Amino acid sequence: MRAALIVIGIILLCAGIWIMFGHGSYQTTDTVLQVGSAKVSATHDKALPQWAGIAGIVVGAVLALGGFLRKG
Repeated sequence: MRAALIVIGIILLCAGIWIMFGHGSYQTTDTVLQVGSAKVSATHDKALPQWAGIAGIVVGAVLALGGFLRKG
């Protein structure tokens, strides 16, 4: 259990830092025009919100520290 907390904490910490530096993004697809069965769509890259990176850093640090400080 202790090792799992440390590993998950470090993964979340790294993911949060990755997002904070602006490397985290996702794609959305919007339908621009649809006539009958023909459809024109556009794909946009959107950055993950900065609060998600901050939350990942905080939660990851708490889990990693909890794993390091846990006895047993």
